[in-house]
Amino acid sequence: MRRDVWDWLEEAKEEQTTAMHLYAAGRYAHACFHAQQAAEKAFKALIIFHRKIVHRSHDLLELYSEVKDCLELDVEVMEGLAELSAYYTQARYPNAGLRRPSLEIGKAQAERALKIAKGVLDAVARMFA
Repeated sequence: MRRDVWDWLEEAKEEQTTAMHLYAAGRYAHACFHAQQAAEKAFKALIIFHRKIVHRSHDLLELYSEVKDCLELDVEVMEGLAELSAYYTQARYPNAGLRRPSLEIGKAQAERALKIAKGVLDAVARMFA
C-alpha cells in the first residue's frame, strides 16, 4: 500500500479510537464528531488509492459517491451516512442544528454514529486486505 493511502487509513483508525474513548467517557457529541472524521478519512484513503483528486469536502455522501463503484457498504451504513455527516458541524457548534450539542446528543446517537463509522472503516479495510 502506498504511504499516502496508509497515512489516511491510519488517521481514520485514530479518529475511531478517539471516538470510542470519548463515548466511554460520556462525551457523546464529541464522539459523534470523531466518528464522522473516521469515516471521512477512510473514504479519502480510498479516493487517494484510486488516484482521484480529494475535494475539500466533509460531506460523507459526496465522498462515498467518489468510490461507490468499488466500495460496497451495508444498507444500514449507507443509509446512515447523511446522519453521520451532519455531525461534522452539529456536534461541535451551538445553533448549527442543535442549541447545545453537548447536552442534546445522547448515548444512543453516539452508538449509532460509532456503528456507521465502523461499517465504513471495515468496508474500506477489506479493500486492502
